[in-house]
Amino acid sequence: MAETQRETVPRNDAGELDTATAFLGFARHCLIKKTEGLDEEQLRRVLVASGTSLLGLIQHSVVGEQWWFGYHLLGTGAADDFDFSMDVPPSRSSAEVIQEYRDAVAASDAAIRRIGDPDAFTARAIGDTPLSLRWVLAHMTSETARHAGHADIIREQIDNVTGR
Repeated sequence: MAETQRETVPRNDAGELDTATAFLGFARHCLIKKTEGLDEEQLRRVLVASGTSLLGLIQHSVVGEQWWFGYHLLGTGAADDFDFSMDVPPSRSSAEVIQEYRDAVAASDAAIRRIGDPDAFTARAIGDTPLSLRWVLAHMTSETARHAGHADIIREQIDNVTGR
């Protein structure tokens, strides 16, 4: 099967923050790319036992961006403000959820630029300890890449489109 969505990984290597944000950006792009060209029904279609859909992954990722870069890194919001559910209400359109993800990514990128130092600690502890921006970037890259992999499998089940 041809990988019709295959792209090359980033070649950024100008510094720690540049490399880290390039790979996080690539993972985010791969996740959103899995939604392209699909209609509302396809984006909401559940094809795995966990109940996960492409749109659900995007909604979940919105909250992940807000949780790690807003709540933990910058110290904004309250813990009770975050719902990591993948159940997208019918009243929310796919366009709305996808735009919310793009907006969350933009806010996260602004937070990264604002902090600017991989050694800087989070405003709120993770567990019992503040951790570094470096850790948050590594964690979010791994989580986003993991969800992009889930999205790749779901997309292949929908229309046989594959590739990172």
